[in-house]
Amino acid sequence: MEIKGRLVKVLPAQTGQGRNGEWKKQSFVIELEGTYPRKVCFQAWGDKVNVGSLVEGTMLNVYFDAESREFNGKWYTDLTTWKVETAGESQQAPPPSMPPIETFPSDMDMPPTQDDLPF
Repeated sequence: MEIKGRLVKVLPAQTGQGRNGEWKKQSFVIELEGTYPRKVCFQAWGDKVNVGSLVEGTMLNVYFDAESREFNGKWYTDLTTWKVETAGESQQAPPPSMPPIETFPSDMDMPPTQDDLPF
């Protein structure tokens, strides 16, 4: 999934020790554009996304996966980021416009002249 919004806050990084080794999680909040702006919190796990270097107020394109899980009868939803770009970074510049193609008349369209050879 992809969403675009303005970076509002970068939360402190969290680290811990699990059975597979050390883990790191960085959360950040973006605000969606619209008549009624909404804030959405995302998580970036490991070093896949360097959120700490982003500046608040920057427009971002956030690529993420949404997943919900149940624990003790309650449901929790995670929005896990796998790629973050500043808005406009992913869009390529349009190709330069091509000059109009000039058409040349064919030999059939031109009247014969004195210098024309018969072959």
